[in-house]
Amino acid sequence: MTIFLHNFAAFMVIPAITDVTMAALCPGKDECSIAIYFSGLQHAIIGLGSLVMMPLIGNLSDKYGRKALLTLPITLTIIPLAILAYSRSRNFFYAYYVFKILTSMFCEGSVHCLSLAYVADNVPEGRRASAFGILSGIGSSAFVCGTLSTRFLSTASTFQVATAMGMLSAVYMRVFLPDSIVNDNLSTPIMSEGKLDGIVNQDEESDKKIQMFKTLPSIEDMLVLLKSSLTFSQAAIVSFFSTLSDVGLHASLLYYLKARFHFNKDQFADLMVITGIAGTVSQLLLMPILAPVLGEAKLLSIGLFFNCVHMILYSIAWSFWVPYAAALFSLLYVFSQPCIRSIVSKQVGPCEQGKAQGFISGIGSFANVASPLLFSPLTALFLSERAPFNFPGFSIMCVGFASMIAFVQSLMIRAFPPISSERVSNLH
Repeated sequence: MTIFLHNFAAFMVIPAITDVTMAALCPGKDECSIAIYFSGLQHAIIGLGSLVMMPLIGNLSDKYGRKALLTLPITLTIIPLAILAYSRSRNFFYAYYVFKILTSMFCEGSVHCLSLAYVADNVPEGRRASAFGILSGIGSSAFVCGTLSTRFLSTASTFQVATAMGMLSAVYMRVFLPDSIVNDNLSTPIMSEGKLDGIVNQDEESDKKIQMFKTLPSIEDMLVLLKSSLTFSQAAIVSFFSTLSDVGLHASLLYYLKARFHFNKDQFADLMVITGIAGTVSQLLLMPILAPVLGEAKLLSIGLFFNCVHMILYSIAWSFWVPYAAALFSLLYVFSQPCIRSIVSKQVGPCEQGKAQGFISGIGSFANVASPLLFSPLTALFLSERAPFNFPGFSIMCVGFASMIAFVQSLMIRAFPPISSERVSNLH
């Protein structure tokens, strides 16, 4: 319920934000390079901040509990929504833009990361793929409900309702969500025994300071985690290219559809409702059935293949109905992210779930930095009159090629037995 309410608030503003951005920066136009660059810069800065914050948040949640770490991002998300709920004039848009960047550097992906670690704490390994799929399905159902609500609300009401739902999610989480900690003395087995022995004889205050420093994951710790399992490192590569393509698509698609077919808030909402309904049905009904039969590795490859196909279909859309047809592919491509997370969760011990999920989220944050830098200039160029050749969907075609790299890499993943905490420690 916490994830549903939070995602409802976050997703319901997506169909409206493109029109708000265009109205603030380029009033009366359907094509605006400035808006594309603004969005790309926003994604890149947020990704850079998240790259640092995600592994740290995952580590801190292993030590202090998921609920304590969930409180801050769920609360901070409300601030930019409240700004646009009050006014959508140019000055308020700039205020929203700045606060969105500052809050999302901490919040972007952290709620998802911590919720996955929470599920891993409470679900046995054999059922995690299905559980992650159900969690993603709940997120997709929030996506459907949020975007469907936007279809029947004015722009002003959309942000007001989103703000109210964001507040409700924070209150519900604090009141009803029980905390989830494996034990009271959680530590990170990635740190070597020698380093831990040096701490034992220190006084309590010094011990707390050192433990706090050790909560900050170093580059060395991340390399040890990658080396601990071939499957883990392969999943990290897949996650990078998958996220690179997903972020590139989301940053470019709405501007592409507005310039190509003159879509507005209502058409964006219709498209997202189709995507969300298909994804929800798949994750809640199909994935729990298919995951035990096919396994996460095969299901991951199936999802990435159809992800690539649907992106290429967007790029060559010849009529307004083609994007709606491409959206139906979410019935199959939504398998990829839950499968990656499930594969990763089985490669680490119970005390390292936050660290592992935070690391994968950090990889995704790095892709969040790289993707706008690569694809936003391409989108702006090929939607303008300065395009070297007439192919408005060229940037989305390139996004599809990035997804194809993830698909090829996923074919190399084999489901090896889970890695134990002792094996990780010995590798250091």
